[in-house]
Amino acid sequence: MQAVIDRFEENKAVLLVGEAEIPVVFPRRYLPENIGEGDYIKLEIFYDEVATQKANAEAKALQQLAVEQNK
Repeated sequence: MQAVIDRFEENKAVLLVGEAEIPVVFPRRYLPENIGEGDYIKLEIFYDEVATQKANAEAKALQQLAVEQNK
């Protein structure tokens, strides 16, 4: 997926994402230091199944603990 840096607002960047140029506010600190307004970037998004399963297991354990403490 492609995006263009539209502008910077303090510690945030406004990206125009995809062909429709949908505006997305993104933390500036995660962008390369030498990037500027009008520069194009490529975005890749991946599903992290392992991290998702771990987070779900932790949430389930906390829920179970809360139930046991309320008995």
